[in-house]
Amino acid sequence: MTALALARSWRPKTFSELVGQDHVVKALTHALDQGRLHHAWLFTGTRGVGKTTIARIMAKALNCTGSDGSGKMTSEPCGKCPACMEIDAGRFVDYIEMDAASNRGVDDIAALLEKAAYAPSNARYKVYMIDEVHMLTNHAFNAMLKTLEEPPEHVKFILATTDPQKIPVTILSRCLQFNLKQMPVPLIVEHLEKVLAAENVECEVNALRVLAKAAQGSMRDALSLTDQAIAYAAGKVTEESVRGMLGTLDDAYLIRILDCLIAKDGASLLAVANEMGERSMSFSLALQDLSSLLQKIAAAQVVPESVLEDWPEAGEIRRLAGQLTKEEAQLFYQITITSRPDLSLAPDEQTGFAMTLLRMLAFRPGNGGGGSSPTPSTPSAPPINTARPAPSMPAARTAAPAPAAKAPAPAPSPAASAPVAAAGNSAERPDWHALMRQLPVKGMVQQLAFQTELQDWNDSASGVRATIVTPMPQLASDASVGRLADALTAHFGKPVKIVIEKGEVEGKTVAKVDAQIHQEKRMNAEQMIAADPFIQQLEKEFGAKVVGGSVKPL
Repeated sequence: MTALALARSWRPKTFSELVGQDHVVKALTHALDQGRLHHAWLFTGTRGVGKTTIARIMAKALNCTGSDGSGKMTSEPCGKCPACMEIDAGRFVDYIEMDAASNRGVDDIAALLEKAAYAPSNARYKVYMIDEVHMLTNHAFNAMLKTLEEPPEHVKFILATTDPQKIPVTILSRCLQFNLKQMPVPLIVEHLEKVLAAENVECEVNALRVLAKAAQGSMRDALSLTDQAIAYAAGKVTEESVRGMLGTLDDAYLIRILDCLIAKDGASLLAVANEMGERSMSFSLALQDLSSLLQKIAAAQVVPESVLEDWPEAGEIRRLAGQLTKEEAQLFYQITITSRPDLSLAPDEQTGFAMTLLRMLAFRPGNGGGGSSPTPSTPSAPPINTARPAPSMPAARTAAPAPAAKAPAPAPSPAASAPVAAAGNSAERPDWHALMRQLPVKGMVQQLAFQTELQDWNDSASGVRATIVTPMPQLASDASVGRLADALTAHFGKPVKIVIEKGEVEGKTVAKVDAQIHQEKRMNAEQMIAADPFIQQLEKEFGAKVVGGSVKPL
């Protein structure tokens, strides 16, 4: 006889056994105890957090008759009456589970609603549970609107979905909605310890932590992975066996990487990457784990008590928090999260991972992008781009060559010329045009950035004071200026305060440069059209004319 999977054998059968959804349990038990029941509930949440489980417990609570057969509706189903046992076994006639992913049409819903009109066979309520309800078609949703709003007295609807955004608001307004939470790692670990103790399986707590992190908030996934770990280890579930099964990275590799970065040892850094490649580790997960470790280090630098004693890496986090500067921790974190999507563009993942490590080694706060640290008496500005090189202005200005006369090239703007030392400050002012183009801002904030020119850049130990001029002060709302300052603060790793001044710019804003480039391209395109022999022949033989303003550059 095959053993039942842990996710099935340990499925909660009562509200008291349910883990991590206290806010939902509290509301439902109060409703059951007070007899104030709604006719439709909607449970939302990611996979494996208990939506279907709660639906089955609710069906038992609504139809439980007690062990003596005379019980009433209760928030604590007995589990011994025919209704409870048949629902647990999946053969209760008046509890109908429907998968909307495979029964999504209007005919399926019509058939279900037609049966809803009949009284339950041998139960108090007929309970319909529609899973993944967001998969229903619009016609199916429309068909169930009236019945869902005013169902027969003996019918209760329970809807479940992982994507509530796709459910029409007309359906949402007819249901009581409960959002189920993802399970935190400590709670999953605690539950797995209880399960493995009952199953007489030895385990290491660190192994359970790895499983809990891999489950990503899903208790069902955690139990399934535990089943797999038991089979893989063929005995005691250890951290080493779990990491080998999942292909995840040992924290020792991450700590070695950071130690190499602190020591500026490029050879050892590449050796670690090669060693990871030989063990066929996932470099995407490695960057994910490295960013998680850097976040803990950054938090330890600001809030030392955030490091919990039960963390196995607590000592190393405190040590690294003392050896890395706050700016380095922030910069390394930014590089890891921005480089992760680029792994798919690299020749292979190991190459992309190695380049990420080299980027972290090359770009250090305050050294102008080189590998050596600056002297304390001469602070220098951080590099303009820590992750990707900014597109150069000449490349952006390239236009198709015109067979006739070429339009005169625009004069370079002051911001694009050689760096100029800021008044009263030894740090060089940044290339404002390049900086504004690469900041991760959109909408009104980007419009403000593109309509400004840097007037003064005062860089001190406490932060940066940037004075900028804009000819369009209507864009400089407090919210837009604040978000632009936040983006600059994240970019430079130190506080940046923006002072807005109204006035005409002396040089050219990014928007003006873009407009001039577009104008040049349009003029070149018009000249190419005018010089085209075929166009000239059409004009000569048929009197055709090119409509002014209709030519647009590619």
